Amino acid sequence: MSSMNDKVALVTGASSGIGRAAAIAFGKAGAKVVVVARREDKGQETVRLIQEAGGEGTFVQADVTKASEVEAMVQKAIATYGRLDYAFNNAGSGNSGKITDLSEADWDLEINANLKSVWLSMKYEIPAMQQSGGGAIVNMSSQGALMGVAGYGAYGAAKAGVIALSRAAAAEYSGDRIRINIISPGAVKTDLWAGAPPEMFDQVAAGIPIGRVGAPEDIAEAVVWLCSDSAAFVAGHNLVIDGGFTAVQ
Repeated sequence: MSSMNDKVALVTGASSGIGRAAAIAFGKAGAKVVVVARREDKGQETVRLIQEAGGEGTFVQADVTKASEVEAMVQKAIATYGRLDYAFNNAGSGNSGKITDLSEADWDLEINANLKSVWLSMKYEIPAMQQSGGGAIVNMSSQGALMGVAGYGAYGAAKAGVIALSRAAAAEYSGDRIRINIISPGAVKTDLWAGAPPEMFDQVAAGIPIGRVGAPEDIAEAVVWLCSDSAAFVAGHNLVIDGGFTAVQ
């Protein structure tokens, strides 16, 4: 994979799980990393892990559903490192509920956390990348956007929206040398699985052709590759990372 030395990467939702793994992977690849999260203690811990891995990072506290805070996070990246080259818009929510049981507030939470946040992030990241001469963005969707999952209708709708929004953005800004892609992970062992019994992992893994649940690092490596020059001709693509699960459905 090509070096990311002297480049700057921004990762939202970087306080744990896939976001943290991606932030560390960017740091290992040579990029300076802007770690964005709502939880300062966990975000600072991610910065420490980046530094322990030989990288450089800084923490920015932000709620990515609020325009003023998203604008400020990008401005902080520019003020700290002078440019923005890569962004992984990972932050989101995964609340569940049947469609008729959802309240309007439940619906708004899923749309805002998973879709509006991606739109706001790109709204401010893209001009910064234009000033830097180009860049690459990866937006977080989900396997749940590609298949019906009972109890996750609002989540799936928001994540499907991320795919459509990202493809439109790729059509609009590829000419500015800004590549925009999407990832759709399947089952990945993150903090959301905390407290789950071991047999649950075995049950899920039994339905995955590769034979195991994903690790955050599996997703992180794909994100860094999509941002790198090794993926220079990839734009508007939704990369499904699920161990082959959707291939056999």
